[in-house]
Amino acid sequence: MSDDTTGPTRRDAIKYGSAVAAGGLLAGCTAGDSSDDSPESTPAKESDGYSVTMEPVGTVEFDGVPETVAPFTPDYIDMMVALGQADAAETVWYQNRYKTRHYEELPDVGIDTDRLTPLWNDGISKELLYEIDADLHLIDPHSLTNWLDDWPAEDIEEIETNVAPFLGNLIFRRTDEWHDYRYYTLYEAFEKVAAVFQERERFEAIQSLHSEVVAEIEAELPPAEERPDGALLFAGDEPDSFAPYRVSGMGANKEHFHTLGIDDAFEGTKVEGYSGSQSVDYETLLEIDPDSLLLRYHGNKTREEFEETTLAYMREHDVGSQLTAVQEGRVFRGSPIYCGPLHNLFMLERYATAYFPSRFDGELFDRQRVADIINGES
Repeated sequence: MSDDTTGPTRRDAIKYGSAVAAGGLLAGCTAGDSSDDSPESTPAKESDGYSVTMEPVGTVEFDGVPETVAPFTPDYIDMMVALGQADAAETVWYQNRYKTRHYEELPDVGIDTDRLTPLWNDGISKELLYEIDADLHLIDPHSLTNWLDDWPAEDIEEIETNVAPFLGNLIFRRTDEWHDYRYYTLYEAFEKVAAVFQERERFEAIQSLHSEVVAEIEAELPPAEERPDGALLFAGDEPDSFAPYRVSGMGANKEHFHTLGIDDAFEGTKVEGYSGSQSVDYETLLEIDPDSLLLRYHGNKTREEFEETTLAYMREHDVGSQLTAVQEGRVFRGSPIYCGPLHNLFMLERYATAYFPSRFDGELFDRQRVADIINGES
Protein backbone atom coordinates (compact mmCIF):
# COMPACT_ATOMS: atom_id res chain seq x y z
CA MET A 1 0.00 0.00 0.00
CA SER A 2 1.23 3.48 -0.85
CA ASP A 3 2.26 5.91 1.89
CA ASP A 4 1.98 8.86 -0.49
CA THR A 5 -0.27 11.37 1.25
CA THR A 6 -0.26 13.85 -1.63
CA GLY A 7 -2.74 11.86 -3.70
CA PRO A 8 -5.19 8.95 -3.47
CA THR A 9 -3.89 5.56 -2.39
CA ARG A 10 -4.48 2.45 -4.48
CA ARG A 11 -7.31 1.45 -2.15
CA ASP A 12 -8.85 4.91 -2.50
CA ALA A 13 -8.84 4.48 -6.25
CA ILE A 14 -10.52 1.09 -5.97
CA LYS A 15 -13.20 2.59 -3.71
CA TYR A 16 -13.81 5.59 -5.87
CA GLY A 17 -14.04 3.48 -8.99
CA SER A 18 -16.64 1.18 -7.46
CA ALA A 19 -18.72 3.90 -5.89
CA VAL A 20 -20.54 4.53 -9.15
CA ALA A 21 -22.12 1.11 -8.86
CA ALA A 22 -22.83 1.10 -5.14
CA GLY A 23 -26.12 2.95 -5.22
CA GLY A 24 -27.89 0.32 -7.31
CA LEU A 25 -25.90 -2.67 -6.13
CA LEU A 26 -28.47 -4.74 -4.33
CA ALA A 27 -31.23 -3.94 -6.74
CA GLY A 28 -29.16 -5.61 -9.43
CA CYS A 29 -28.30 -2.32 -11.11
CA THR A 30 -24.81 -1.60 -12.31
CA ALA A 31 -22.75 1.24 -13.68
CA GLY A 32 -22.99 1.31 -17.41
CA ASP A 33 -23.71 -1.79 -19.48
CA SER A 34 -23.72 -4.82 -17.17
CA SER A 35 -24.39 -7.34 -19.91
CA ASP A 36 -20.62 -7.71 -20.01
CA ASP A 37 -20.37 -9.56 -23.29
CA SER A 38 -16.59 -9.30 -23.17
CA PRO A 39 -15.14 -11.29 -20.26
CA GLU A 40 -11.85 -9.43 -20.25
CA SER A 41 -10.99 -6.47 -18.10
CA THR A 42 -11.56 -3.05 -19.62
CA PRO A 43 -8.86 -0.34 -19.50
CA ALA A 44 -9.83 2.58 -17.30
CA LYS A 45 -9.01 6.23 -17.98
CA GLU A 46 -5.92 6.21 -15.77
CA SER A 47 -2.79 5.15 -17.57
CA ASP A 48 -2.12 2.32 -15.09
CA GLY A 49 -5.75 1.54 -14.34
CA TYR A 50 -8.17 -1.14 -15.41
CA SER A 51 -11.70 -2.17 -14.58
CA VAL A 52 -13.54 -5.45 -14.09
CA THR A 53 -17.27 -5.88 -14.64
CA MET A 54 -19.20 -8.71 -13.02
CA GLU A 55 -22.82 -9.00 -11.98
CA PRO A 56 -24.40 -8.25 -9.61
CA VAL A 57 -22.01 -5.46 -8.57
CA GLY A 58 -21.19 -4.00 -11.96
CA THR A 59 -17.92 -2.30 -12.79
CA VAL A 60 -15.10 -1.88 -10.27
CA GLU A 61 -12.09 0.18 -11.28
CA PHE A 62 -8.56 -0.54 -10.09
CA ASP A 63 -5.36 1.44 -10.32
CA GLY A 64 -3.32 -1.54 -9.13
CA VAL A 65 -3.66 -5.18 -8.20
CA PRO A 66 -5.22 -5.63 -4.72
CA GLU A 67 -2.70 -6.94 -2.22
CA THR A 68 -5.18 -8.31 0.32
CA VAL A 69 -8.47 -9.93 -0.66
CA ALA A 70 -11.35 -11.29 1.44
CA PRO A 71 -12.89 -14.26 -0.40
CA PHE A 72 -16.04 -16.01 0.80
CA THR A 73 -16.48 -19.44 -0.79
CA PRO A 74 -13.41 -21.67 -1.34
CA ASP A 75 -13.95 -21.95 -5.10
CA TYR A 76 -12.68 -18.38 -5.38
CA ILE A 77 -9.68 -19.12 -3.15
CA ASP A 78 -8.79 -22.04 -5.42
CA MET A 79 -8.85 -19.56 -8.33
CA MET A 80 -6.42 -17.33 -6.45
CA VAL A 81 -4.09 -20.27 -5.81
CA ALA A 82 -4.25 -21.18 -9.49
CA LEU A 83 -3.28 -17.63 -10.42
CA GLY A 84 -0.29 -17.58 -8.07
CA GLN A 85 -2.10 -15.24 -5.69
CA ALA A 86 -2.56 -17.50 -2.66
CA ASP A 87 -0.79 -15.04 -0.35
CA ALA A 88 -3.40 -12.35 -1.04
CA ALA A 89 -6.25 -14.45 0.40
CA GLU A 90 -7.22 -13.37 3.91
CA THR A 91 -10.52 -15.13 4.67
CA VAL A 92 -12.72 -18.17 4.10
CA TRP A 93 -16.35 -18.87 4.93
CA TYR A 94 -15.81 -22.22 6.72
CA GLN A 95 -12.29 -23.61 6.90
CA ASN A 96 -13.45 -27.24 6.90
CA ARG A 97 -15.27 -26.74 3.60
CA TYR A 98 -12.10 -25.69 1.83
CA LYS A 99 -10.67 -28.95 0.49
CA THR A 100 -6.94 -28.66 -0.18
CA ARG A 101 -5.74 -32.26 -0.53
CA HIS A 102 -5.22 -31.79 -4.28
CA TYR A 103 -2.44 -29.24 -3.69
CA GLU A 104 -0.32 -32.03 -2.25
CA GLU A 105 0.03 -33.44 -5.79
CA LEU A 106 1.22 -30.13 -7.25
CA PRO A 107 4.92 -29.41 -6.54
CA ASP A 108 5.46 -26.21 -4.56
CA VAL A 109 1.77 -25.27 -4.70
CA GLY A 110 -0.36 -24.68 -1.62
CA ILE A 111 -1.81 -22.26 0.86
CA ASP A 112 -1.52 -21.86 4.60
CA THR A 113 -5.16 -22.32 5.54
CA ASP A 114 -4.42 -21.67 9.22
CA ARG A 115 -3.87 -18.00 8.48
CA LEU A 116 -7.26 -17.61 6.75
CA THR A 117 -9.76 -15.86 9.01
CA PRO A 118 -13.07 -17.76 9.13
CA LEU A 119 -15.88 -15.35 8.27
CA TRP A 120 -18.61 -17.41 9.86
CA ASN A 121 -19.19 -17.37 13.62
CA ASP A 122 -22.94 -17.48 14.25
CA GLY A 123 -23.18 -15.12 11.32
CA ILE A 124 -20.73 -12.82 9.55
CA SER A 125 -19.71 -9.75 11.49
CA LYS A 126 -19.51 -6.38 9.80
CA GLU A 127 -16.91 -5.43 12.39
CA LEU A 128 -14.76 -8.36 11.27
CA LEU A 129 -14.55 -6.94 7.75
CA TYR A 130 -13.44 -3.62 9.25
CA GLU A 131 -10.76 -5.48 11.21
CA ILE A 132 -9.51 -7.47 8.21
CA ASP A 133 -9.40 -4.27 6.17
CA ALA A 134 -8.94 -6.00 2.81
CA ASP A 135 -8.38 -4.21 -0.49
CA LEU A 136 -11.23 -6.16 -2.09
CA HIS A 137 -14.11 -8.37 -0.92
CA LEU A 138 -14.32 -11.25 -3.40
CA ILE A 139 -17.89 -11.90 -2.32
CA ASP A 140 -21.28 -11.81 -4.01
CA PRO A 141 -22.99 -9.24 -1.74
CA HIS A 142 -26.39 -10.80 -2.40
CA SER A 143 -25.27 -13.93 -0.56
CA LEU A 144 -24.83 -11.83 2.58
CA THR A 145 -28.06 -9.86 2.29
CA ASN A 146 -30.16 -12.89 1.39
CA TRP A 147 -28.65 -15.55 3.66
CA LEU A 148 -28.20 -13.35 6.72
CA ASP A 149 -30.96 -11.43 8.46
CA ASP A 150 -28.52 -8.93 9.95
CA TRP A 151 -26.96 -7.77 6.65
CA PRO A 152 -29.16 -5.06 5.11
CA ALA A 153 -28.17 -3.34 1.88
CA GLU A 154 -27.02 -0.34 3.89
CA ASP A 155 -24.29 -2.43 5.55
CA ILE A 156 -22.93 -3.52 2.17
CA GLU A 157 -22.75 0.10 1.06
CA GLU A 158 -21.09 1.07 4.35
CA ILE A 159 -18.37 -1.57 4.00
CA GLU A 160 -17.85 -0.71 0.36
CA THR A 161 -17.45 2.98 1.20
CA ASN A 162 -15.34 2.63 4.34
CA VAL A 163 -13.30 -0.50 3.63
CA ALA A 164 -13.28 -1.82 0.05
CA PRO A 165 -15.60 -2.82 -2.78
CA PHE A 166 -17.32 -6.13 -3.35
CA LEU A 167 -16.96 -8.18 -6.51
CA GLY A 168 -18.16 -11.73 -7.02
CA ASN A 169 -20.98 -13.97 -8.13
CA LEU A 170 -22.24 -17.03 -6.27
CA ILE A 171 -21.36 -19.79 -8.73
CA PHE A 172 -21.30 -23.05 -6.78
CA ARG A 173 -25.05 -23.55 -7.18
CA ARG A 174 -28.03 -21.96 -8.89
CA THR A 175 -30.96 -22.91 -6.67
CA ASP A 176 -31.40 -19.65 -4.75
CA GLU A 177 -34.50 -17.75 -5.86
CA TRP A 178 -32.76 -14.44 -5.24
CA HIS A 179 -30.07 -15.27 -7.79
CA ASP A 180 -32.05 -13.85 -10.71
CA TYR A 181 -29.09 -12.14 -12.39
CA ARG A 182 -26.41 -13.56 -14.66
CA TYR A 183 -24.88 -16.85 -13.64
CA TYR A 184 -21.20 -17.45 -14.45
CA THR A 185 -19.72 -20.82 -15.24
CA LEU A 186 -16.57 -21.81 -13.38
CA TYR A 187 -14.23 -20.58 -16.10
CA GLU A 188 -16.22 -17.40 -16.73
CA ALA A 189 -15.84 -16.48 -13.06
CA PHE A 190 -12.20 -17.60 -13.10
CA GLU A 191 -11.55 -15.23 -15.99
CA LYS A 192 -12.99 -12.35 -13.96
CA VAL A 193 -10.71 -13.14 -11.03
CA ALA A 194 -7.77 -13.33 -13.42
CA ALA A 195 -8.70 -9.85 -14.64
CA VAL A 196 -8.71 -8.56 -11.04
CA PHE A 197 -5.17 -9.85 -10.52
CA GLN A 198 -4.01 -9.05 -14.07
CA GLU A 199 -3.05 -12.69 -14.54
CA ARG A 200 -4.30 -13.25 -18.07
CA GLU A 201 -1.33 -15.42 -19.07
CA ARG A 202 -1.75 -17.87 -16.18
CA PHE A 203 -5.50 -18.03 -16.76
CA GLU A 204 -5.12 -18.83 -20.45
CA ALA A 205 -2.50 -21.49 -19.74
CA ILE A 206 -4.74 -23.27 -17.22
CA GLN A 207 -7.77 -22.87 -19.47
CA SER A 208 -5.84 -24.42 -22.35
CA LEU A 209 -4.80 -27.38 -20.21
CA HIS A 210 -8.39 -27.80 -18.99
CA SER A 211 -9.65 -27.78 -22.59
CA GLU A 212 -7.15 -30.50 -23.47
CA VAL A 213 -8.34 -32.69 -20.59
CA VAL A 214 -12.01 -32.17 -21.50
CA ALA A 215 -11.33 -32.97 -25.16
CA GLU A 216 -9.47 -36.15 -24.21
CA ILE A 217 -12.31 -37.26 -21.95
CA GLU A 218 -15.06 -36.46 -24.43
CA ALA A 219 -13.23 -38.36 -27.18
CA GLU A 220 -13.12 -41.54 -25.09
CA LEU A 221 -16.53 -41.49 -23.38
CA PRO A 222 -18.89 -44.36 -24.18
CA PRO A 223 -22.23 -43.58 -25.88
CA ALA A 224 -24.71 -41.72 -23.68
CA GLU A 225 -26.91 -44.78 -23.21
CA GLU A 226 -23.97 -46.69 -21.73
CA ARG A 227 -23.08 -44.10 -19.12
CA PRO A 228 -24.30 -44.68 -15.54
CA ASP A 229 -26.49 -42.24 -13.68
CA GLY A 230 -25.60 -40.88 -10.26
CA ALA A 231 -27.37 -39.95 -7.04
CA LEU A 232 -25.62 -37.02 -5.38
CA LEU A 233 -26.11 -37.07 -1.61
CA PHE A 234 -24.83 -35.67 1.66
CA ALA A 235 -24.01 -38.49 4.06
CA GLY A 236 -22.18 -39.16 7.31
CA ASP A 237 -19.52 -41.78 8.01
CA GLU A 238 -22.10 -44.48 8.83
CA PRO A 239 -25.16 -43.20 7.01
CA ASP A 240 -28.71 -44.34 7.69
CA SER A 241 -30.28 -41.38 5.91
CA PHE A 242 -29.12 -39.04 3.18
CA ALA A 243 -29.75 -35.43 2.19
CA PRO A 244 -30.26 -35.37 -1.58
CA TYR A 245 -28.53 -32.94 -3.89
CA ARG A 246 -28.94 -33.01 -7.68
CA VAL A 247 -26.46 -33.75 -10.44
CA SER A 248 -28.65 -31.85 -12.88
CA GLY A 249 -28.86 -28.05 -12.96
CA MET A 250 -26.30 -25.28 -12.98
CA GLY A 251 -23.46 -25.02 -10.50
CA ALA A 252 -19.68 -25.01 -10.64
CA ASN A 253 -19.57 -27.90 -8.18
CA LYS A 254 -21.30 -30.16 -10.73
CA GLU A 255 -19.57 -29.14 -13.96
CA HIS A 256 -17.24 -32.15 -13.88
CA PHE A 257 -20.23 -34.53 -13.70
CA HIS A 258 -21.79 -32.79 -16.70
CA THR A 259 -18.55 -33.11 -18.70
CA LEU A 260 -18.62 -36.85 -18.06
CA GLY A 261 -22.27 -37.14 -19.05
CA ILE A 262 -23.43 -38.51 -15.70
CA ASP A 263 -27.24 -38.32 -15.61
CA ASP A 264 -29.20 -37.39 -12.49
CA ALA A 265 -30.62 -40.55 -10.90
CA PHE A 266 -33.33 -38.47 -9.22
CA GLU A 267 -34.64 -37.06 -12.49
CA GLY A 268 -38.33 -37.91 -12.82
CA THR A 269 -38.68 -38.99 -9.18
CA LYS A 270 -40.23 -37.21 -6.23
CA VAL A 271 -36.83 -36.58 -4.69
CA GLU A 272 -36.00 -32.88 -4.78
CA GLY A 273 -32.72 -31.07 -4.47
CA TYR A 274 -31.08 -30.20 -1.19
CA SER A 275 -33.28 -27.89 0.87
CA GLY A 276 -31.73 -28.42 4.28
CA SER A 277 -34.63 -30.52 5.49
CA GLN A 278 -35.42 -33.30 3.02
CA SER A 279 -33.86 -36.69 3.59
CA VAL A 280 -34.09 -40.09 1.93
CA ASP A 281 -33.53 -43.52 3.45
CA TYR A 282 -32.18 -46.76 2.05
CA GLU A 283 -35.65 -47.97 1.10
CA THR A 284 -36.20 -44.89 -1.07
CA LEU A 285 -32.81 -45.31 -2.68
CA LEU A 286 -33.52 -48.98 -3.35
CA GLU A 287 -36.76 -48.08 -5.16
CA ILE A 288 -34.78 -45.79 -7.47
CA ASP A 289 -31.65 -47.98 -7.38
CA PRO A 290 -29.13 -45.53 -8.87
CA ASP A 291 -26.24 -46.85 -10.93
CA SER A 292 -23.86 -44.93 -8.66
CA LEU A 293 -23.86 -42.98 -5.41
CA LEU A 294 -21.86 -39.80 -4.88
CA LEU A 295 -21.55 -39.05 -1.17
CA ARG A 296 -20.44 -35.61 -0.02
CA TYR A 297 -18.81 -34.68 3.32
CA HIS A 298 -15.94 -37.11 2.71
CA GLY A 299 -13.49 -34.83 0.94
CA ASN A 300 -10.75 -35.27 3.53
CA LYS A 301 -10.70 -39.06 3.13
CA THR A 302 -8.61 -40.98 0.64
CA ARG A 303 -10.41 -43.56 -1.47
CA GLU A 304 -9.04 -46.29 0.77
CA GLU A 305 -10.25 -44.55 3.93
CA PHE A 306 -13.67 -44.06 2.37
CA GLU A 307 -13.91 -47.74 1.44
CA GLU A 308 -12.84 -48.86 4.91
CA THR A 309 -15.42 -46.69 6.68
CA THR A 310 -18.51 -45.53 4.82
CA LEU A 311 -18.58 -48.10 2.04
CA ALA A 312 -17.83 -50.93 4.48
CA TYR A 313 -20.79 -49.81 6.62
CA MET A 314 -23.12 -49.76 3.61
CA ARG A 315 -22.03 -53.22 2.53
CA GLU A 316 -23.06 -54.55 5.94
CA HIS A 317 -26.39 -52.69 6.00
CA ASP A 318 -29.45 -54.93 5.49
CA VAL A 319 -30.98 -52.67 2.83
CA GLY A 320 -27.97 -50.68 1.72
CA SER A 321 -26.18 -53.87 0.72
CA GLN A 322 -28.93 -54.52 -1.85
CA LEU A 323 -28.22 -51.34 -3.80
CA THR A 324 -26.69 -51.96 -7.22
CA ALA A 325 -24.16 -49.17 -6.65
CA VAL A 326 -22.97 -50.83 -3.42
CA GLN A 327 -22.80 -54.31 -4.92
CA GLU A 328 -20.88 -53.13 -7.96
CA GLY A 329 -18.57 -50.77 -6.06
CA ARG A 330 -19.83 -47.54 -7.61
CA VAL A 331 -20.07 -45.56 -4.38
CA PHE A 332 -17.79 -42.55 -4.59
CA ARG A 333 -16.81 -39.51 -2.58
CA GLY A 334 -19.03 -36.76 -3.91
CA SER A 335 -16.50 -33.98 -4.60
CA PRO A 336 -16.23 -30.61 -2.83
CA ILE A 337 -19.22 -28.27 -2.58
CA TYR A 338 -17.03 -25.37 -3.71
CA CYS A 339 -14.97 -26.40 -6.74
CA GLY A 340 -12.42 -24.04 -8.21
CA PRO A 341 -10.45 -24.68 -11.42
CA LEU A 342 -7.80 -26.83 -9.74
CA HIS A 343 -10.47 -28.86 -7.94
CA ASN A 344 -12.19 -29.30 -11.29
CA LEU A 345 -9.11 -30.78 -12.98
CA PHE A 346 -8.70 -33.36 -10.25
CA MET A 347 -12.43 -34.16 -10.18
CA LEU A 348 -12.50 -34.72 -13.93
CA GLU A 349 -9.66 -37.20 -13.56
CA ARG A 350 -11.12 -38.85 -10.47
CA TYR A 351 -14.52 -39.56 -11.97
CA ALA A 352 -13.31 -40.39 -15.47
CA THR A 353 -11.09 -43.14 -14.05
CA ALA A 354 -13.68 -44.24 -11.47
CA TYR A 355 -16.66 -44.47 -13.81
CA PHE A 356 -14.83 -45.66 -16.93
CA PRO A 357 -11.70 -47.52 -15.77
CA SER A 358 -11.41 -49.44 -19.05
CA ARG A 359 -11.16 -46.15 -20.98
CA PHE A 360 -9.17 -43.97 -18.57
CA ASP A 361 -6.22 -45.17 -16.55
CA GLY A 362 -3.78 -43.13 -14.47
CA GLU A 363 -3.17 -39.40 -14.58
CA LEU A 364 -5.02 -37.37 -17.20
CA PHE A 365 -2.90 -34.24 -16.82
CA ASP A 366 0.68 -33.31 -16.02
CA ARG A 367 0.98 -32.16 -12.39
CA GLN A 368 4.32 -30.50 -13.01
CA ARG A 369 2.89 -28.51 -15.91
CA VAL A 370 0.11 -27.18 -13.69
CA ALA A 371 2.60 -26.32 -10.94
CA ASP A 372 4.88 -24.55 -13.41
CA ILE A 373 1.98 -22.42 -14.64
CA ILE A 374 1.00 -21.47 -11.10
CA ASN A 375 4.59 -20.75 -10.09
CA GLY A 376 5.28 -18.66 -13.20
CA GLU A 377 7.80 -21.12 -14.60
CA SER A 378 5.93 -22.03 -17.75
